[in-house]
Amino acid sequence: MPVTKVPNEERLFSLVLALLSSEAGLTKSEILSTVQGYRQRFVHSGDNSNLERQFERDKDDVRELGVPLETIESPEQAGNNHNLRYRIPRADYELPEDISFSAEESTLLGLAAMVWREGSLSEESRRAMVKLRSLGIATAEPVLSYAPQLRVREQSFEPLRSALDKGVLVTFEYLKPGEQTATLRTVAPLALVQHQGRWHLYAKDPATDLFKTFLLRRIVSAVRATKKPFDETTADAAARALAELEAVWQANLAVVKVEPGTDAATRLSKRRGAMPSPSTELELHFTDLNIFADELASFGPEVLVLAPPVLREAVIERLTRTAADHG
Repeated sequence: MPVTKVPNEERLFSLVLALLSSEAGLTKSEILSTVQGYRQRFVHSGDNSNLERQFERDKDDVRELGVPLETIESPEQAGNNHNLRYRIPRADYELPEDISFSAEESTLLGLAAMVWREGSLSEESRRAMVKLRSLGIATAEPVLSYAPQLRVREQSFEPLRSALDKGVLVTFEYLKPGEQTATLRTVAPLALVQHQGRWHLYAKDPATDLFKTFLLRRIVSAVRATKKPFDETTADAAARALAELEAVWQANLAVVKVEPGTDAATRLSKRRGAMPSPSTELELHFTDLNIFADELASFGPEVLVLAPPVLREAVIERLTRTAADHG
């Protein structure tokens, strides 16, 4: 029987809900066997190494989003990784008590909430809850009273996936950072991967035989599938793409100074690989300089970029432009 594909964002959403629902946390085995997106591929008494690697990547993505995912070691079996438990403490996840919203803000939040089915569990979440209870795990059902209805992928995702499945070339216009005009690209789509919460296309340029990675958010036109097939293997393309993106992430290191107790300090300190330094400094890895500059600039005076100079200049340029736009 074929395994139903579960969208990545639905799997991540289900993972967050499951980890919020259990105060004591869940083991990896409990997560893989019960949570939507994992359980469909879980093999009882079989090899789940690929699924475990997926879970490790998902943990990083969840933390990258600022969610405080904790790892708890069993006091009775210290050092035994098989019995590690994972959880998201609700006190750290929920908004602070001193935060309030204006009438206008509350209205907007209410409209956003209408996109979600409030008040009852989705069918898949309900199945997971029943299974967790059957394992003797206490759950807090109120935190699972939402079922996602939105898809957060870029519009180019579905046509790219369709072309990948058919094995045909695609064309699209791609706008690189700093350029004013998009360039028409014709490539063979080999894999769609999510890295640090963003979707990328790993493809081969038939004109140059070079492998390239495209950020989906920079595709600025409709994706058009051609009728021309390609014979490049896609077997290990996703693994290669993720390995290359990870290498870029490891190579790019920034040093920033954050104001203690601010939103920037909370969010940036929980990023994967964040290394605290003296004087409220943080060492942070990043993949895309322009996207990271956008993120850091959004924190305003809460963040001061110390290195590298090119990142510092990019953030200053964004702040200067924002100040000019607002007089």
